[in-house]
Amino acid sequence: MKKKAVILFSGGLDSTTCLALAKSEGYDCYALSFDYGQRHNSELNAARKIAKKSNVMQHEVISLSIGQLGGSSLTDKTQTIKDHDDNHVGIPSTYVPARNTIMLSIALGWAEIINAEAIFIGVSSIDYSGYPDCRPEYISKFNELVDLATKKGVEGHVLSIKTPLINLSKADTIKLGDSLGVDYSQTISCYKATDDGLACGKCDSCALRRKGFDEAKLPDTTRYI
Repeated sequence: MKKKAVILFSGGLDSTTCLALAKSEGYDCYALSFDYGQRHNSELNAARKIAKKSNVMQHEVISLSIGQLGGSSLTDKTQTIKDHDDNHVGIPSTYVPARNTIMLSIALGWAEIINAEAIFIGVSSIDYSGYPDCRPEYISKFNELVDLATKKGVEGHVLSIKTPLINLSKADTIKLGDSLGVDYSQTISCYKATDDGLACGKCDSCALRRKGFDEAKLPDTTRYI
């Protein structure tokens, strides 16, 4: 039997790179996406298309209600998603409280059910927006939780959170994905994407993405407004 992995899959640049990498490493991939009340559905639509094209074993889209609690400009339409500012300091308004913890917990449950060895998540601590749940120390603590909170962990079986992009710049991530044949034109990372999947080109996510393509010296195939 081939080894299995759950891929936290948003349809964005990073998670699509993780999916391609996991497949290249011989994993049977199970993609897991979340509709958590984000402002647009174009990212999820991209996730569905990419997962199908990638021939994943299974793709699940889980509905969560965390968006109705507010607390983030990604889910609360009364808040404004600001344009990227190089001088901004601190955690941005687009941080969704406890999002990665909730998503990893559900991924952990599915990984146990299908007897997977790994969960892939595309967090980075180099080029990122300053979210606290993207840091290496967070992932390290969650791996400790995996060992304590699961049957697999208690029985000494391997189940680990894999973060292959955590020490990569956005440019390095793009170069990795390019070497794996990723078509980034199909991915959507913009916080304010249109229903047709066009990126605003101005938010933090778009700025990091543009910078990555520029530094990687590869054509930016993102579809901008």
